[in-house]
Amino acid sequence: MNGISNAFDVVVMGEILVEVATDQPFGHGVPAQLGISGDALNVAAAAASAGATVGLLAVLTDDDLGQAIAARIAELGIFTDLLTFRRGQQGVYLVHSDPDGEREFSYARTGSVGSTLGPDDVDPAVFAAAGAVVAGGIACAVSATSRAAVVKAASLAKRFVYDPNYRPRLTTVESATAALTELAPQAFLVTPSYPGETGALLGVSSAEHAAARLRALGTGNVAVTCGAKGVQLESDAVSAWVPAIPAPAVVDQTGAGDAFVGTLTARLVLGDDFPTAARYGAAASSLVVGGKGGTGLIPTFEQTRAHAAGSLEGTVPSNA
Repeated sequence: MNGISNAFDVVVMGEILVEVATDQPFGHGVPAQLGISGDALNVAAAAASAGATVGLLAVLTDDDLGQAIAARIAELGIFTDLLTFRRGQQGVYLVHSDPDGEREFSYARTGSVGSTLGPDDVDPAVFAAAGAVVAGGIACAVSATSRAAVVKAASLAKRFVYDPNYRPRLTTVESATAALTELAPQAFLVTPSYPGETGALLGVSSAEHAAARLRALGTGNVAVTCGAKGVQLESDAVSAWVPAIPAPAVVDQTGAGDAFVGTLTARLVLGDDFPTAARYGAAASSLVVGGKGGTGLIPTFEQTRAHAAGSLEGTVPSNA
């Protein structure tokens, strides 16, 4: 979407990647599908589909590829006026998904134009006015300047949402832990995954302990995602378990966690309570795995709401 929004419901920041997806193991001559993805775009697309006005802060190449990526961003219903174009190389990743949706990744992103994102790119007026600002551990990991931009954004935001999104190939556990520890006290919402991220970054052995640790650090709301089982929610007013919603079809799991974060954030900003917003997030997450690539299938909110309503299990208190 073109044009300037006075105040976005949600602003997402991070690196955009060109995606090359295959159904076969990597090799010469293997057919592949070209797409645009990256955690920031996946989150932004989900938030826009969930009904929010969304701005995406990212740096793209100042060439035809950058313009093509910007066109795809607009096609997904995301405002493009926060995009910046610079000379450089666009980050790329290859992903192979088998019929069960399991993935194998290979990245070419070192020194990418997206990693040049910095504090000067963060407009205080835009970020202070947004209903929520979403950033992730990948944005903190790709460069020192990008991490500084995230820290600045967190200090400005009304509601700062942080997805740790820990990637061992991209950063060290020490650096990822330091980012989480620094940002958690400023966060309205943190969305770690169990058991991988909670064990590595928080040193705890349960979703409940992870939520308690983040709450003790000062995080207002915590949603610990537990894969195909569900999500543990903790806040001042809520302690609840949201069961996962079975996926109608599984083609590629890329972007499932991002869809949860984007949908949850959008619905919170738009006025839904924490358990209801998380339920919609779980529904969106289970739908996106039916498409190939991070933005291969972005359900409409009507589809997400119907899918959430169609499941027999609902949100239950943790002590039930």
